[in-house]
Amino acid sequence: MLMRRRISIILAAVCMAAFCSCSFGGTNEETAQKTEFFAMDTYMSVTAYGEGVQKALELAKDEVQRLDKMWSVTDENSEIYAVNGGGKAAVSGETAQLISFMLDMAKRTGGALEPTLYPVVKAWGFTGGENRVPSGDEIQQLLKNVGYEKVSLSGNTVTLPEGVMLDTGAVGKGYASDKAAQVLKENGVKSALIDLGGNIVLVGRKPDGEDWKIGVRDPDGDGVVGIISASNCAIVTSGAYERNFTAADGTVYGHIIDPKSGAPVDNDILSVTVIASEGRLCDALSTALFVMGKDGAAEHWRTHKDFEMIMLCKDGQAYVTEGIKDRFEADEEHSEMIINVIEG
Repeated sequence: MLMRRRISIILAAVCMAAFCSCSFGGTNEETAQKTEFFAMDTYMSVTAYGEGVQKALELAKDEVQRLDKMWSVTDENSEIYAVNGGGKAAVSGETAQLISFMLDMAKRTGGALEPTLYPVVKAWGFTGGENRVPSGDEIQQLLKNVGYEKVSLSGNTVTLPEGVMLDTGAVGKGYASDKAAQVLKENGVKSALIDLGGNIVLVGRKPDGEDWKIGVRDPDGDGVVGIISASNCAIVTSGAYERNFTAADGTVYGHIIDPKSGAPVDNDILSVTVIASEGRLCDALSTALFVMGKDGAAEHWRTHKDFEMIMLCKDGQAYVTEGIKDRFEADEEHSEMIINVIEG
């Protein structure tokens, strides 16, 4: 069931960072160290607080870049490229674990998360190629090779039927953010913010002991619609506004593809923000829930309840799960936005 509430609050200025924005008010900037780099086809940054954290930052950066080389769908030296090119290949334990997780999430979401959708995504030009609108016949042919149940994983050996291809894009950044957080903790970091292209992981609290303030981007414009107060968790947002193109007829196509139709998702959701203990879970669910639509996403939360979410919808309203309702506040410009609480 849903109940509605209206909230209004004036918040401090926030600084934008990819899909989310982060406010560091109250921290001691003199103790902050930051590393910035490019990996997994996006800009990334890791900020840690305390003395002697620079080595930990470099190790976290190295870990993300190492995983990128293993899982790239376009790098001829990657393990995923080897699987896709040969149809059968032995992979490392980490890659096998990632593929196993993707297949589990695909099953859990009824295929809303689909790790074999790469040929369709490529046909639309969302993998670095030129954007185009493929014909219906082309899409139907490509969809014949889509289906997570076609993937066989036995130990560390992956087998794919001819024409089937894997893509770790829906979970790779989330998994890498978890590994980066692990590296930081193992090296004594107690307060850090990891931002891998909008995949946020919060290590501990801010140095002043307060929660981090993470802004949820306005999918219809600049700025944010509200702020999440959180610590020791991951936060990932997915929305069609992230990457899209306008066709000759004026139609705007987003990059999130519906595995059933092979076309960009067009439903009642503008963006989904997922909050959970693991980045990989947030990453997988943010895509899958966007595909499901508002009602399907709400029902998935009621069934599993191992995450919280905030949905911004085309009706101009927000829909939040009851576990996050007291930690999400609308910003001043969106103070009249109706926030519907999804209850179990």
